[in-house]
Parts: sequence; C-alpha cells; structure tokens
Amino acid sequence: MSKKNQNAQSAPTGLKLSRQKIDIREGNLVGCDGVVYRISDVIDFESILAINVETGRKCPLCIGDLMPMESLETGDPPRPEVDIDEIADADWKIAEQRFAAIEPLIKHPNLKRHDVDSRAKALGIHPTTLYRWITLYTAFRSLSTLIPKKRGWKTNGSRLSKSADAIVEEVINNYYLTIQRPTVKETIKEINHRCDLCGTKPPAASTIQSRIEKIPEKERLMKRGYKEKAKNKFLPAARKFPNANFPLQVVQIDHTPVDIILVDDFYRKPIGRPWITLAMDVNSRMVTGYYLSFDSPSETSVAMCVAHAMLPKDEWLMLHKVDAKWPVWGIPVTIHVDNGPDFRSDNFQRSCQMYGINLEFRPVKQPRFGGHIERLLGTLLKEIHALPGTTFSSIKEKDEYNPEKHATMTKSEFEEWLVTLICKVYHQRLHSTIGMSPLRKWEIGIFGNAEVQGIGMPERLTNRHTVHLDFLPSFRRSVQPTGVRIEGMKYYAEALRSWISAADPESPDKKHEMVFRRDPRDISVVWFFDPVVKEYYKVPFADQSLPSMSVWEFRQAKELLRKEGIKSATEHQINEAITELRSIVEAAKENTKKARRQSQRRKEHEKGITPGNPLAAETVKLATHPPEFFSGLVDGDVEAFGDIS
Repeated sequence: MSKKNQNAQSAPTGLKLSRQKIDIREGNLVGCDGVVYRISDVIDFESILAINVETGRKCPLCIGDLMPMESLETGDPPRPEVDIDEIADADWKIAEQRFAAIEPLIKHPNLKRHDVDSRAKALGIHPTTLYRWITLYTAFRSLSTLIPKKRGWKTNGSRLSKSADAIVEEVINNYYLTIQRPTVKETIKEINHRCDLCGTKPPAASTIQSRIEKIPEKERLMKRGYKEKAKNKFLPAARKFPNANFPLQVVQIDHTPVDIILVDDFYRKPIGRPWITLAMDVNSRMVTGYYLSFDSPSETSVAMCVAHAMLPKDEWLMLHKVDAKWPVWGIPVTIHVDNGPDFRSDNFQRSCQMYGINLEFRPVKQPRFGGHIERLLGTLLKEIHALPGTTFSSIKEKDEYNPEKHATMTKSEFEEWLVTLICKVYHQRLHSTIGMSPLRKWEIGIFGNAEVQGIGMPERLTNRHTVHLDFLPSFRRSVQPTGVRIEGMKYYAEALRSWISAADPESPDKKHEMVFRRDPRDISVVWFFDPVVKEYYKVPFADQSLPSMSVWEFRQAKELLRKEGIKSATEHQINEAITELRSIVEAAKENTKKARRQSQRRKEHEKGITPGNPLAAETVKLATHPPEFFSGLVDGDVEAFGDIS
C-alpha cells in the first residue's frame, strides 16, 4: 500500500455539522438524485409532484428522498455550521435582536420592497441591512446565521474577571431584583462601589446594562414586586391554552412513570416500571415524540424526546416493526414545560434558541397549566391498564392484583405496543375536545380545508445526527499531550493532535478550551467539535481496554471506591470496580429484581439507539451475522440493509 493511501486511511473522518432544512412548499426548488426540481403540488405527507427544471417534465417524488438546494451547490457551508457552545452570550443577544427585527417580514406571505422599507424606517435600520439578515436567516432558518462576524466565537464565557463577575451577579440578584426596585443607574453605582472596596477593576456600564437586559421580563417583574402584572402578561387563563392555533405552535412535554411492570430479556422476570417522556402538539393533540427508558428523567430524556419530536419517524416505525403512518416532524414554535431542572439546563435552553424555539415554563405549583399533556398521559396510561403486569393508577384499582406475578412484556415488546397504540389507535380515534381525530386535525392544520387555511408542510431537518448532538450535554476542555480528561477519564484520537496545548486565540497565556459532547448512556466515546473544519469527531477512551459504560454506572463505580477509601480513583480501579459490580449483578439477576433492572438498563444503553440513528441496533445485528447469511441475496436486497462494510 502506498504511503499516500496509508495516510488517507489513517486520517480521521468527521461528522459534518448541518442544520439544513427542506422547505416543502409549492414553487420551491429541491434536489433529488442530483437533479433540480420545482415543487408543483404537495400530494400528502409522503409524496409531491415536481417539475424537472431542465426538461420541464412533471414526475412524483418521495419526500424522504428530497434534499435542499444548498446540498447541490458547491462552495463552503454557511456560518451556522458551528457548535452551539462556540457562540458567545453577547452574540446570542445581537442575533435575537436581529431576528426580532426580521420576524414579521419572514412570516409575510407576499413580501414586497415597501414592506421592508417600512420596517426599516420604523426600526431606524437601512433596508439593505434588513435584506441581508433576511437572506442569511432564510437560507438555513437558524438563529446562528444572524450572529455578527466581528464578535467572533466564545472562548471562555464571560470576559469579566471572576471577582468582578461574582460581584455583578450578586448585586443583580440581591440588589436590583428586589421589591425596592433600584434603577439600572443605581445598580451600576453599587457594583462600582463594591468593586472599589475589593480592589477589583469595575466592568463598563454598558456591560452591566447588557447583563440586566438579558434578564427575562417575566423574572424581572416577579422579583421586583410586580407579580400581578407578570401573571396578567405571561400566564395563560385556566382551561385555555393561548396561541395554539396551528400545528407545532405549542408543544408540551412532560415525564411520568409508566403504569406497568416489565420483564428482562433473558429471564423474563420483573424488573420494574419504565419512565416515559412525551411531547404533544397542543393544537392537534398529536404525539410528536417520546422517549422510553429505565433511567429517571434527566437532560438526556429531554434531549432524546425533543430530537425524536423534530425528526421524521419512518425509521423509528421500521425499528419497532409497526406498519403505520406517523407524519409528524418539524421545529415547534414554542415548547411548554414544567420547572424541572432537566428542562432548565443551560444546554437545553441554548439548543432551543439555536432552532428558534421559544421555551416557556408553566407557573410553579399550578399543574392546571400542563393539563393538555397530563390528560394525554392519562389517556395512554388508561390503555396500559389492560396489559398484563399493569400497576393501575391507584391502590384501590389494583386491589388484590399482583402486577409482578402477571408481568410478561419486555421493554422492546412494550415499546412496539406503545408505538402501535399511538399511531393506530390514539391518532385515529375521535378526540372529544377537538371534535375529530388528532391525525385529521393535524392534516387540516397542514393542508387546510374549506374553513381553515393550512400552514403548509413543516420544514424537514436533513441531518439527524446534528439534531441529536445539539441537544446532548456539552463540556469545554483544553487538549493535553495525553488527550482530554472528562470526569477523570482520558480520551484520545488523532483528531485531537493538532489541538494539543493550543493557546486561546484571545488570551495567549491560557489554553484553548474546545467543545465536547457526550451521550450519558455511553461515555466510552465523546464527540469533539473541531472549530476550524467545523466537524465532529468521535474520540474514544485513551485506554481501549476499558469497557463501554453509562455515566450512571461510572458514578456508581466511583461511589463504591469512595466507600473503600479511594477518593481519586485511577482508570484501572474504575475498570475493576465496574467489573466487580457487573459480576455481582450477573450473579444476582436471576434472583433479584434490582440486579435484573441494572443488567437490562445496561443492555438498553449498549444498543445505542437514538432519534439520530434509530436503526443502530439493527446495524450491529447485521454486522455480526456470518457471511453465509447474505449468500442468497442479490445486490438489490443488500442495499436495503444499508452499509454492511
């Protein structure tokens, strides 16, 4: 093999970041098999009629095969191809202001020049500037396109010193946000005074004002003694959810334990109840996505559910072998959630901002404002009460029924039943509140009827993996000669080599902190974002002898070592602890429910199934089949299985 070929093979391959969307509306240009078409008619959720722009001939196309025009063009990708964590807070603020300026224009059905001129005059902005912002945003429908170039990307978060930053936060929280209602000017004076006392250089007045302006108006009103005003302005009236007038305008999300005891795959003995995170479109009552797991609700549950809600469901239905239609995808305008920490994480809020999603929190201790999603959860749980192993909803209902004795379904079997229930029963059944089935309400909202003008087909995101990665937890770490360390575990891959000991471009005396993301269900690899080539690279454990493990199993091992008096565990000790824990589980799982649950939980994590890669487990099965398995297949058959190289 030539040296050139060896280098080509050893070069790391990255995952290109892409937030491209396909706008499936009549008159728009799309690509299919390298050919450009103009959409003439949208037939249904699966197909369109399109005209080949070169030949003028009309032909039917499958929506799942379409690509955005940008994919057919050459040249460098636009600027939205960055990790969300690379963007500075100040840049987000400017991007949001620019979006607010163009929002009425991009929603205008027949935008004319005088509309732009009028808007520009009202805002005191040159029309050319507005046109440039509109062009940038409509190209990818991503907020990051509106971030100013001159400000660059974030390297170390706040540029204030730690002491000055702490003083600003303390004064804003305990001085400005109080019922005494001091003015911004008085707050700046107080910060300067405290900085002088501490011998710290005070921040500029504009910096302080910018920090105050980023406080949500609702929080500002509530904490400064305007509770009634805040309630009147921001809280919906009971029994009515405002601004849910069309599909995806409001999506509600909530978690609940499922009323059924499941069994493990091997012994088929009880292991307990799973959790479900469910997303629902308030307008149509359609289920937009879900996540089922033996893990307690977390940021991961939310990430999986939101990604599932935004992406097409074709492969998900294939995974669970359900012959049905689930024509739901697209980016919601608003996501409405409770006040749990899993929804309030900085990463989740930032990810929603990137996709232009407005995140709203329901009022504390007022569950009626989550009534739509809770009623849906109640409806689905009621159906579960007919299954063997149900725990019912109350002790009175359960009476003398023993759910563990009657439990028979594994997680995969229950999930197949659940997907069937959602698609073939719930979506098809008359909903008393809306007067029709959720699926019919969704169709009318999209395509319209004699009374209602439809909003048109939602945009389809073209890169599943980007959506999944955008919602995963992130870390910032500098790269050392031995790789990168996260929670004491070392990772290394060739993709990191050029960033070893790299200096921060804005502070040469500091190390450049890079962005890493990981799926907590398998921390044996992390995703590294290269800010130059704008691609993600998989980075495994530096010690390849270490097994795959979830973050929960890893922390369980550390806790075991801590009880043994080991505070700073080595990777070798972690490996030994995990091996010991797994041995205990394997030895006990036939006899104890806790051990079976732990074992099954690990098995589910190892499958690696995500909304970004629903058929991951099937790919692994194919890769492990012997060659004779494929001997009777022709080329066309093999293609249906995907890449088996």
